[in-house]
Amino acid sequence: MGEKTESLDAGIDRWTDHYFKKTRRIVERNGEVRATYAVFMRRPVSFAPKLMIDWLRAVAAERGIELDIEPCYQEGEWVGAGEPLLYITGPMSKLVDLETLYLQKLGACCVAAYNAYQMCADMPYAQFLAMDARHCAGHEMAEMMAYAASVGSAAAQDEVGATGFIGNATDATAGYFGNERGLGTMPHALIGYAGSTLRAAEMFAETFPDEPMTVLVDYYGQEVTDALAVCRRFPDVAAAGRLAVRLDTHGGRFVEGLDPQASYAALERHAPRAVRHYRNEDELRWLVGTGVSAAAIYHMRDTLDAAGYEAVRIVASSGFNIFKCRVMGSVKAPIDVVGTGSYLPDDWRETYATADIVAYDGRPQVKAGREFLLRKRNGGDDPE
Repeated sequence: MGEKTESLDAGIDRWTDHYFKKTRRIVERNGEVRATYAVFMRRPVSFAPKLMIDWLRAVAAERGIELDIEPCYQEGEWVGAGEPLLYITGPMSKLVDLETLYLQKLGACCVAAYNAYQMCADMPYAQFLAMDARHCAGHEMAEMMAYAASVGSAAAQDEVGATGFIGNATDATAGYFGNERGLGTMPHALIGYAGSTLRAAEMFAETFPDEPMTVLVDYYGQEVTDALAVCRRFPDVAAAGRLAVRLDTHGGRFVEGLDPQASYAALERHAPRAVRHYRNEDELRWLVGTGVSAAAIYHMRDTLDAAGYEAVRIVASSGFNIFKCRVMGSVKAPIDVVGTGSYLPDDWRETYATADIVAYDGRPQVKAGREFLLRKRNGGDDPE
């Protein structure tokens, strides 16, 4: 026998707050009203409502009710703190127990979409690959974050001509980026299994001869040596632009060939004014410090070009959040692809969306202090 699928209503009953369930019974006992909810957040976000709206429509269909869902913005648009994101109107007894669950599907998406937009806008010349799945608390969150990245990316493409996200790491959510499958080549585990970076590349090429190849080069702390060894082994692939090297060096050491002095020199050659601006400690580290710094990326690019491998691409990962992307973009670090899951919200408190009823049977009413949620039409408060 197949696994029994839980109905939406059964799931709602188990996962919603108990006071909402009690309120539903009270309304059912004392008379239905048509309630209008306003949904908002306390920080600026990018509007990413699809998963929430799709879920609400599925619940409405199962419950046999009609909901009026009125978004206040287009998907991907910037929304200020406290501004209503959308209004939801329907029978109160059928809406009141949904609040917690639909808010869970909105807030984190909106913040992650905002972050993804900023990252793409700050590095408009780079492609981005969503590698967030490993940082997500289950597949539902993974879907939310992939969707959010696609929303932020599309907004940056439309508004500033950014390249944006070209895909993600898993098949399940590849459709949000217009793909049938996830993208990616090899993890560090394969390098360790193969016994050398070069042998891992050979194994990959033998198994997937028709695919482009991105090779991790930091496993043995020989980023430059191993990158050149792979290029020499696959010169035709390198010349065709189907080979990339990925820098994922952790923050505990410098990329091969660099130290503080060499890092400053590498950056000075390409962005001479970069470190003369005011920089905090994080910004300086991203420019000339350990790990995947702008200096490290320029160093790798210079090395590849000097050896005749100008077509070999550089993929950079490790801590590429909105702040690191802003710094990298400011010095035009020659990154072809950014692998990142760091558009996920850092402060989960910022992802909390809130909903308040602002009208009962068309009569405006909201708790004191939330009058800003009432719809403004013709100069007056009119939620209907």
